[in-house]
Amino acid sequence: MHGMDKDFTYSLERYTAEVEAKAYIDGFRNAEYFLTLCRQCRNYGRRYGCPPFDEDPLPSISIYNKVRVIGVKITPKDKALPLEAANDLMKPVITELNEELLEAEKSLNGMSFGFAGCCPYCNGDKCARIDGKPCRHPDKVRPSLESIGFDISKTAKDLLGIDIKWSQDGMIPEYLTLVCGIFY
Repeated sequence: MHGMDKDFTYSLERYTAEVEAKAYIDGFRNAEYFLTLCRQCRNYGRRYGCPPFDEDPLPSISIYNKVRVIGVKITPKDKALPLEAANDLMKPVITELNEELLEAEKSLNGMSFGFAGCCPYCNGDKCARIDGKPCRHPDKVRPSLESIGFDISKTAKDLLGIDIKWSQDGMIPEYLTLVCGIFY
């Protein structure tokens, strides 16, 4: 439990870029490298939004012409929050962005990609994939761009103008960055 003296309020800045799908795939995807990193994560094979996937995602995304990349900077008001507080700050933003992505997926007849980490729909329950059961929310759960091989640091910097900040000394960085997208 986090101390009651901590301030979990934050400000948001939003960034959007539209790019050609082929240029994004060619310039920002290194599937083998990022799959190697995914294999080192404790969620690998344990969450439906994480690899390995039943099929290579490249043919599915290659049919689209455009990609809309969305980035959000979450800047906490309290500059002395422990890294464990990151989920408290990100969860409401992730939930809202996921809903927005799913709406855009329908309206654009596209394919959306959410966020690495915990599923916002299972409320902290362990993923059904661990027990070999079907996803509880297949209509809502989407893999992240990084889980299918995209370089999120490069995406954020080159397309959105955001430098991703990393934790130091177990504290939340100056701001947290979320990057998601939709191929359409």
